[in-house]
Amino acid sequence: MTMVAVFAAMNMNAQVYVGGSVGFGSAKMGSGDSESTYKIVPEVGYNLNDEWAIGVALGYQKGTCNFGEFDFNPGKTEVFMVNPYARYTFLDSDMVNVFIDGGIGFASYKDLGSAFQAGLRPGIALKASDKISLVAHVGFVGFETFSPKGDGDSSNAFGLNLDNNNIMFGVYYNF
Repeated sequence: MTMVAVFAAMNMNAQVYVGGSVGFGSAKMGSGDSESTYKIVPEVGYNLNDEWAIGVALGYQKGTCNFGEFDFNPGKTEVFMVNPYARYTFLDSDMVNVFIDGGIGFASYKDLGSAFQAGLRPGIALKASDKISLVAHVGFVGFETFSPKGDGDSSNAFGLNLDNNNIMFGVYYNF
């Protein structure tokens, strides 16, 4: 009964959001076959107040993946991801929120190794209605490392990445 009361209280204050993003891409290199990649990243979060939120994104990707000099088994690589974050909204208007997510992430590349990241990801949310927000994340600044299975050396990266591979679009439903 207590769980029902807590959930009802959260719904009345519009503090919980659920949603996420999906992606699909296809590339053909020269005369080779086309290679497709897709990504599904559901997300849930909780607004602590008008400026701060906490959340977690869980993801699955299949297809072409790379990390630095590593280029993984095109079309066949599977990746499972978890990214908890804290979100700070520094511009909140009637139509638009501009925010930055600070978080850590872990990814497991099936049969290949694992990756870890810590950093910041800026974003923007367009309020389509009281309940629906269209969200975009652009870029990443921080630290990433990949540890291959077996005897391979780890690969590390630090810096700012604003290329088109770091753009994600999604939709949130606000309770």
